[in-house]
Amino acid sequence: MKIDVFNLQGNKIESIDLPIQFTEEIRGDLIKRAFHAYVSLFYQPKGADPRAGLKTTAEYYGRRHAWRQTINTGRSRLPREKIPGGKMGRVLRVPLAVKGRRAHPPKPEKRIIERINVKERNKAIRSALAASANKVEVTKKHIFEKALPLVLSDDFESLKKTKDVLNTLIAVGLAKDLQRSTDGTKKPTGIRRLRGRGKRVPRSVLIIVGNDKGVVKAAGNILGVDATTVDKLNANLLAPGGVAGRLTLFTKSALQKLSDNALYY
Repeated sequence: MKIDVFNLQGNKIESIDLPIQFTEEIRGDLIKRAFHAYVSLFYQPKGADPRAGLKTTAEYYGRRHAWRQTINTGRSRLPREKIPGGKMGRVLRVPLAVKGRRAHPPKPEKRIIERINVKERNKAIRSALAASANKVEVTKKHIFEKALPLVLSDDFESLKKTKDVLNTLIAVGLAKDLQRSTDGTKKPTGIRRLRGRGKRVPRSVLIIVGNDKGVVKAAGNILGVDATTVDKLNANLLAPGGVAGRLTLFTKSALQKLSDNALYY
């Protein structure tokens, strides 16, 4: 399959063949699994103190004539704290009591990282790449004008200023999608805003280059735009939220690396 290559002004300069990765079957289940496996790497183990709620003198005396027993006294038969003078205080220790232990606290030894086979992850990346070239899938979330996938010349990789990257994206017909991301940015509501949560920014175009000569840093300053090299692709970038069909822009060298080095195949 042939695809057009555009220069920085948005004009067609040549046509090239698409790598074999774009012929992969679109598997939404695999893409979502690879996405969850990737984001689970950033989870932090959490757990309660094993002695939480148990650092107390509370004790239950079950014998009928024992010291501090609560049988036939109109009180529940539960562990109570000891008070000087042989008296009994509050119910503690048990989960149903105020300041008692938790019945099922989070445990730091719990397995929270989801594992995925390398071949399975690579197949998911190939599937997400194929979805990025599928007009039906990409149209569900993005606005664009030219045929998919969008391919630029290698001159794009040398851009080091954000305004130059922005002008190039507008020249290839991505102005409306960038505006969609800007208009859709929302501040958090309720308690999240009081706790300093970040803004919700809709994802726009993903830029994939073969060699980073400054464009990755420059493109990262544009709202909703992500940029990376072809050897650092993951399911989170290609399918945010585990949903395939992100608008993706490639450079010619990025597609060349996919083809020559058989990346993810």
